[in-house]
Amino acid sequence: MARHGRSTPKPELLTGNLRWTVFYLALPVLGEQILNFMVGFYDVYLAGHLSADVRTDATAAVGVAAYVGWLGSMLFAVVGNGTTALCARAWGEDDRELANRVANRSALLSLVAGLIFMVIIVPLAPALVSFMGLKGNAAAIAIRYLRIDAVGLIFSSMSLVIAAAYRGCGDMKTPMWVFGSVSVLNVIVSTALVRGWGSLEPMGVDGIVIGTLIARVSGGVLILGLLIKGTSGLSLNMKELRLRGETVRRILAIGIPSAMEGLVMWLGHAIFLRVISSIGETEFAAHIIGVRIEALTYLPAIAYGAAAATMVGQSLGAKNRDRAVKAGHEAAMQCSILGIFITIWFTLGAAWIYTNMHQDPQVQAVGIPAFRIVGLFQIPLILSIVYFAAIRGAGATKLPLIVAIVTTYFVRIPLGYYFGVHLEMGLMGAWVGMNADMLVRGIIATWIFWSKHWISTKV
Repeated sequence: MARHGRSTPKPELLTGNLRWTVFYLALPVLGEQILNFMVGFYDVYLAGHLSADVRTDATAAVGVAAYVGWLGSMLFAVVGNGTTALCARAWGEDDRELANRVANRSALLSLVAGLIFMVIIVPLAPALVSFMGLKGNAAAIAIRYLRIDAVGLIFSSMSLVIAAAYRGCGDMKTPMWVFGSVSVLNVIVSTALVRGWGSLEPMGVDGIVIGTLIARVSGGVLILGLLIKGTSGLSLNMKELRLRGETVRRILAIGIPSAMEGLVMWLGHAIFLRVISSIGETEFAAHIIGVRIEALTYLPAIAYGAAAATMVGQSLGAKNRDRAVKAGHEAAMQCSILGIFITIWFTLGAAWIYTNMHQDPQVQAVGIPAFRIVGLFQIPLILSIVYFAAIRGAGATKLPLIVAIVTTYFVRIPLGYYFGVHLEMGLMGAWVGMNADMLVRGIIATWIFWSKHWISTKV
């Protein structure tokens, strides 16, 4: 007889056809990621189509702001990754009471994390912008953008963490509807504010960040409202909103290495961004466009990574190690098939991409040949994202941290500087380091997952 707070797990996730289960878990997250991508893509598009005197500065500023937003999401992973792993284990063990406790503690932790991030970013915005090499008007735009967006990131922290709890419990659709609605709202509001609709005066680049702020706040309020209402077996319990105790310790024990990994990668990418900015403004703008478009690869990779993390966590919770391993391989295989089409599009469609994304012929001339080469390294990138997500789903967050340190600081940065700056190969040379990073990371992630040592991780 089941204990209090327990009920029967969904049989289709733990015992259903593996291939279709992975696919159906990934599909809603993929839809969510596509809509999220469209927002970032559209922000760069809006910046690239402002007046000629500001478009290059605005593109650079929006790109830097995206990097800082990425830093926020990486640091929020200190809560999010621990939440997914523990909720998935609890769900697999058929312990709904524990899953709810984790979700509630995580919700409060996410609010604290968002507030801390805002308090840090607002005063440090000028130093961050200077570190990344922006000057003059581009720097002024970026500083203003970061300070406004920092408020919205408080709500993003809650959205990401509560969504992580839902995914750990096997509910991929609720986060999809929340983030999908928010993404559509972001595009509509940003367009209205940038270009001016009706009685609204055009706000230029400021309209982009204000639209993002409104969307972030809306997303946080919406997903918190769903938790208060009670959705998919999770509900807000005021008595469980605590910042101490064994549950919080377990969340942080899993999440802190993930956050450190994110911080390590972000700092490395910031240094790499500084290397590119030292080459020239044209190369910097071309890089921003390239990494924004390359985010297309992350869409299916993150989706299948989320599916793998949920399947691995719940399968291990149900003491089915074999299914956990097979789920990770199945997710990597399905995503790699999509990666083949992305590779073809990037290599053959580079000219079309840059021509439509930026009106400056110099930016196009620099970006097109370099991006064609980047397209060849998307499969290793996919393998690294999916396999490491699966490993984190088991609660093994230290291994990805070690790999991030090695590939970022001993591959990407030194090779990027040597070829891009020392040999004066420009963006093409700098991206040698980026491509090598993706290749090495993919090989190591694949080897670690196949080794199966992560299976015995205690959470």
